[in-house]
Amino acid sequence: MKKLIAGVDEVGRGSLIGPVFAAAVILNTKINKKKLKDSKKLSKAKREILEKYIKKNSFWSISYASIIEIEKLNILNASLLAMKRAIKKLKKKPELVLIDGNKVPKLQNYKIKNVIKGDQKIPEISAASIIAKVSRDRLITKMAKKYKNYNWDKNAGYGTNEHLKSIRKFGVTKHHRKTFQPVYNILSR
Repeated sequence: MKKLIAGVDEVGRGSLIGPVFAAAVILNTKINKKKLKDSKKLSKAKREILEKYIKKNSFWSISYASIIEIEKLNILNASLLAMKRAIKKLKKKPELVLIDGNKVPKLQNYKIKNVIKGDQKIPEISAASIIAKVSRDRLITKMAKKYKNYNWDKNAGYGTNEHLKSIRKFGVTKHHRKTFQPVYNILSR
């Protein structure tokens, strides 16, 4: 019997808007692991195809931490909270949880290890990075339709010069993370 391994990754930590997402994935033994790569190294179209493939061939869950939680806990702790939620939502309990990065959430009765650059090395983490990214991108695309002035569909809410200019010109929205330095600096002027 093969060991049940879950891969976990988060997306949107550095963005100035919206929740931070995390996904947890336990791959089916039949899945072609060679297809899975770090979500940042794939085109949007390729990620969307792979997302469907992963969801069909694995146990998976997606969770997030809200803007309020990000501002209350800080982005690192909010990311860990989103990961913890994703792990607990899995329909099967993994025997080992591999997390991308250098920090892991505290979760009793789970064996958890971190893997630096795990999204590039571990197929389960790559899969988690793909479905978390696609989920977050869908939300950002929806938000971008209401807030056209900020070009979120292009910058995904990250602190590009164009986005910062838009914030200065059109103001801070309810979706902005007000404790993040660039937004905080604009608000305190």
